[in-house]
Amino acid sequence: MDKIDLRQGNLEMMILRILSSGAQHGWGISQRIHVLSKEALKIEEGSLYLALYRMQRNGWVRAEWGQSENNRRAKFYELTKAGKQQLETHREGWDRLCAAIAQVMRAEPAKK
Repeated sequence: MDKIDLRQGNLEMMILRILSSGAQHGWGISQRIHVLSKEALKIEEGSLYLALYRMQRNGWVRAEWGQSENNRRAKFYELTKAGKQQLETHREGWDRLCAAIAQVMRAEPAKK
C-alpha cells in the first residue's frame, strides 16, 4: 500500500480523537490509529512523539508515568479541557474542508 503523508494538524486531530476516549501511551495511540484506519496509516514514532510534545506545550494534553498493560513503564497522555476544545475546533474545520472538497469533486466540469 502507498504511504499516506499526514499534515501536522491532521495527526494532532487524530491523536486528540484517540485520547478523547481515555488516557493512552504513545505506542497505544499509534496502534489505535493504525487499526482504525484499516492499516492505511502507520504513524512513525518520531512524528508521534513530536506531536505529543507540541500538544503538551500547547496545554492540550498532559502526561503522567504509569505501567502499561505488559507491565512496562510508559508515559500516558490524556486530554485537558483545552485539548477537548481543540479537538472540537479541528473537527469543525475538518467537516468544512471535507464538505468543500466534496462539492468541488461532484461539480459538473466546465464546458470548453
